[in-house]
Amino acid sequence: MSRPDSLVSLQDLLDAASSRRPWVPDDTKSGARFERVVIDGDRYVLKYQDQRDDWLLRATGDPGQRYVLLWERGLLARMPDVIDHAVVSCSYDGTVGMVLLRDVGDQLLPPGQPLSVQLHARFLDHMAAMHAAFWGWRDDVGLTPLTTRYLMFSPAVARAEAARGSTAVVPAVMADGWAQLPEVAPRLADLLLPLLDDPAPLVAALGRVPHTLVHGDWKAANLGTHADGRTILLDFGEAPGEASPIADLSWYLALNADLLPESKDAAIATYRAALERHGIPTGDWWDASVAIELLGAMVQFGWEKALGGPGPELTWWEARAVEGARWL
Repeated sequence: MSRPDSLVSLQDLLDAASSRRPWVPDDTKSGARFERVVIDGDRYVLKYQDQRDDWLLRATGDPGQRYVLLWERGLLARMPDVIDHAVVSCSYDGTVGMVLLRDVGDQLLPPGQPLSVQLHARFLDHMAAMHAAFWGWRDDVGLTPLTTRYLMFSPAVARAEAARGSTAVVPAVMADGWAQLPEVAPRLADLLLPLLDDPAPLVAALGRVPHTLVHGDWKAANLGTHADGRTILLDFGEAPGEASPIADLSWYLALNADLLPESKDAAIATYRAALERHGIPTGDWWDASVAIELLGAMVQFGWEKALGGPGPELTWWEARAVEGARWL
């Protein structure tokens, strides 16, 4: 069979496989199933999008289709050349989605390795290039709604997973973090807990700032780099959709905090300069978008910062959340 491309169905590709075996990536936290696949001597990874396995799909109300929709509706094909999404084919049978990707494991970031200044700046530049390419995009395909985006790590999700007897580790850790938040950061808890019960004020504020297509999970485990400088960006299936571009930036800052080669404030400025270079003026909307979205990031990850205990990281996020609340 010729090399896989978008004109070959996923089933045809899998029928031509000389090897398929289950695989559990070291960094997987959602419960998703994977296989390693060999086709014509080339290595691939098959990811299943199945709510029965994946607590994040359950948390976001994704039947297993959103990753596939990005492919079927041509959104992945519209990614700028600096982004390699690695997807070669997808399918959805009404219950389970399947995504076949080139195996780019050798080009991914080593776990826990701090980012160099050069690589960090490149990631933010390529993030900005992606956002600029989709500037003003509106979701007409059924990706992650804004409300869902900010409740996917909520206490309610943790309770729902516990009630179903889920063995997923992260929801239990989330519950612990949210329980600790009022003790370690009472002011932050006073801001976040009402929004976790009713995120409407946050969602309304975010509806007033510019939107684009966001990836939804710009963390180090999903990132890599090619020798030619292109960025590998995996796992568009967690929370893709329409949102403020700062949604990707704030996620990157929150989950990669220990790896950053510059301060979070400096990284925000680095991204802003990149967005300007890619043709997006930031003068009239920037301050509101950053403030509101950094508050939104704590609605998502306040539990994670609480688990880290008092210190500069928690203090920085609390101060930014307080600023964001003034825009609601």
